Amino acid sequence: MSCPHQNNFRPLEESIHTDFKDSMSYGDYLNLNQILTAQHPISSEHDEMLFIVIHQASELWLKLAGHELSAAITFIESEQFGPAFKVISRVKQIFLQLTQSWNILSTLTPVDYLKFRDDLGQSSGFQSYGYRKIEFMLGNKNKDLIKVHAANEVVHKELTQLSNSPSLYDVVIKIMAKRGFTLDAHVLNRDYNNPYQENESVLNAWVNVYQNAEQHFELYELAEKLMDIEDSFQNWRFKHMYTVQRIIGNKQGTGGSSGVAFLKKALEISFFPELLTLRTKL
Repeated sequence: MSCPHQNNFRPLEESIHTDFKDSMSYGDYLNLNQILTAQHPISSEHDEMLFIVIHQASELWLKLAGHELSAAITFIESEQFGPAFKVISRVKQIFLQLTQSWNILSTLTPVDYLKFRDDLGQSSGFQSYGYRKIEFMLGNKNKDLIKVHAANEVVHKELTQLSNSPSLYDVVIKIMAKRGFTLDAHVLNRDYNNPYQENESVLNAWVNVYQNAEQHFELYELAEKLMDIEDSFQNWRFKHMYTVQRIIGNKQGTGGSSGVAFLKKALEISFFPELLTLRTKL
């Protein structure tokens, strides 16, 4: 029995543009020359390229997450819940993408990482401006962490501004008060430089929202969107911690932290604590 003829050749269609001497190409639009030439391994080890690309790509995703969270805050302030739900859903997917990237990095074995780890000096993911920006926007404020970025005036200024500004959750709480829920004054007028602390009046308001979901459907749906962020972000944190543990064990981090022990502490932090507590209250 003869096999059907297979044509593995795809001719170039005449309408496809090939001359970009005087017009913008795909590479021009995306500045690919800059992006794809930004990988400069310090060592001669093969796996350092993997290490660099994973972290550079993660920083791009973090930049996008920050862009979307900023939009979410603006939308919620003006009570545009539809657009807010859209961008918050996108943030969730970004964190899922970031979580998947740890699976790729975990193919880096301890032996191979140790071949170039010392070349990293004191550089560490702890110094990630994009990550710190996300944490501040979600409400995990810590002014001391801004010191790490003192050498970069632009970054230091933006993080200081974010520290002084209401987080996503602060904005949500203000909208709840605007819609008639009775909340403690010190919650509505708190010092935004400090991390948010769980509050009984906010908890009671959320319990009311969930018990009367049809009446307060926008806030109810918003709360579940926030939990999506909490869930996906915590999964990313956990996968980060476990990948580090898998590669370096309990060694000290290159940036001076205790390493895995320090990362585990982050897993105890909730951005929206009342939204977890209310599950028990219902």
